[in-house]
Amino acid sequence: MMTLPNILTMGRIALVPPFIGLFYLPGDGGAWAAFALFALAAVTDYFDGWLARRLNQTSEFGRILDPIADKLIVAAALVMLAVQYGAPVIPVVAILCRELLISGLREGLAGRLSLPVSRLGKWKTASQMVAIALLLIAPPLASLGALLGQAGEALLWLAAVLSWLSAGLYVRAIARQWATP
Repeated sequence: MMTLPNILTMGRIALVPPFIGLFYLPGDGGAWAAFALFALAAVTDYFDGWLARRLNQTSEFGRILDPIADKLIVAAALVMLAVQYGAPVIPVVAILCRELLISGLREGLAGRLSLPVSRLGKWKTASQMVAIALLLIAPPLASLGALLGQAGEALLWLAAVLSWLSAGLYVRAIARQWATP
């Protein structure tokens, strides 16, 4: 179904290759452009869900594709930031492992149990999006960049903690649903 929310989701997936290419361009222009594409992806992540609910255009296609779109750009950004700029590996791996776990659970349980997004999961997403944006924009900003980089790293650690707290809530919700006849 070609609705505006689904178009935004597919657009987010289409942004991944140019985002990766821009990230590796030398100079500040590539960093700014990669930051702009990531910020655009983060904004469309918010609006596709909001519009789907507001316009009553939720769909199975969107339910499946939206989390995939999110994970593609976030995973690409986290891996590139860790490799290129030395973003802390522990929260990067923690976030990626949690994403794989929850995605697998959602897919494996699709049609049998519901696993709605929690408020904590939304806070996790917001903190990781802001962390990544700060880490993307820090390198071209000289002295201010160091401060932004530190803030980005702190938010990345927060996102990792929120990731696993929300994962625990999801696993608990699954266990409760599974136990209910």
